[in-house]
Amino acid sequence: MDYKEVLPLTGNLVPVSQPSSAEALDLGLPRFASVEDMVKALRPAQPMHCLHPEALAQNARLFLDHFPGTTFYAVKVNPDPYILQHLYAAGVRSFDVASLAEIDTVRNLFPTARMAFMHPVKSREAIRAAYFEYGIRDFAVDTFEELHKILEETKTAVDLRIHVRLGLPKGSALHELSAKFGATPEAAASLLQNAYKVTKKVGLCFHVGSQTMSPQSYVDAITLAGEVIRKAGVKLEVLDVGGGFPASYPGMEHPPLTEFFDAIRQTIATLKLPKNCQIWGEPGRAIVAAAGTVVVRVEMRKGDALYINDGSYGSLFDARWMKWVYPVQLVRPSRRTRKEKSLQAFSFYGPTCDSVDAMPGPFMLPDDICEGDWIAISQHGAYGASIQTRFNGFYSDQQVEITSEAPPVKRRSRKPTMTSAPISVVREQ
Repeated sequence: MDYKEVLPLTGNLVPVSQPSSAEALDLGLPRFASVEDMVKALRPAQPMHCLHPEALAQNARLFLDHFPGTTFYAVKVNPDPYILQHLYAAGVRSFDVASLAEIDTVRNLFPTARMAFMHPVKSREAIRAAYFEYGIRDFAVDTFEELHKILEETKTAVDLRIHVRLGLPKGSALHELSAKFGATPEAAASLLQNAYKVTKKVGLCFHVGSQTMSPQSYVDAITLAGEVIRKAGVKLEVLDVGGGFPASYPGMEHPPLTEFFDAIRQTIATLKLPKNCQIWGEPGRAIVAAAGTVVVRVEMRKGDALYINDGSYGSLFDARWMKWVYPVQLVRPSRRTRKEKSLQAFSFYGPTCDSVDAMPGPFMLPDDICEGDWIAISQHGAYGASIQTRFNGFYSDQQVEITSEAPPVKRRSRKPTMTSAPISVVREQ
């Protein structure tokens, strides 16, 4: 394989039928054993998206084996076909979709996959296409107007299942998701009653918010859902606890995910739901965050500000607007790093002309970092590549795979010099 041939983000991917394991899946990306090996071989001039299939498979199996219900992967978090195919290979067969583009991507890759259209506000065209062209039967609503749209556009189909989205008070999530969507408990109960009269198949769903730090948020949400179910007096077919499961970032300590699963299981047991009631979850970030690293290059240093070739209009949206502090690591194949390193707090500026293209950090890196160095920004598999724009002409869809199955990188035979010394890497946790 020619490691200088870097494939685009969408790649030459083909539908996956029934692969035996994620490890057996080869989608044709250049493979390296480490990010350091990739930088040494390619010295990328554009941001490089490094994908970690083993971490992806491990996190998927954690949910599939321990979450007390069916795992619906939230496609919005990372819709890249590489990610989707590895998740399918790991055993994920259900997908939470929010647009026709996501629906089309999933259906083309996996003709028999199960999808639920969980966006509470959909266009009439999207409703019609989802039902009649793609065979979707699960739709979310949080208003009577949306319920009427679905009934009208599906010609009051008898095989619909309507999921009522319940709004929640802010809990331990770092990013609230009930400000835009979600019915009050009273409205949710009434919606359940009205939907049940028409379809006889209803579910109740909610979202505790992105990066929820405490299992208690799920306990509180499920308890409130129980009150709505009792008030509605309907036979519930699905209780969907949504997403919000956290990933690990610097300064964001949270209990193990198994504690979240235990809290969900124990609280649901108190509701006395029908025996055939399905439990769903919609994880995204917790599965794919560790599956991505973006490698950026320092183009300029001004004091404690580093000007890099990716930014908030690119794949570092969360670092700017959510103040996410990602783990960072210096990668320096050309110069030696002092053994007695001293770390310094840096902020980042992206490559565009816009002054808001700034990421405050602080990002802790060696104090001698300079132009030409690379920075590996890890825990970047969630939302990064899916949010980036082409503003100002800055965009990268270059992608490689980081896996233990990678072949060794050929080393240069000449003796090391100051400009060709073996890579020296400072790792920051």
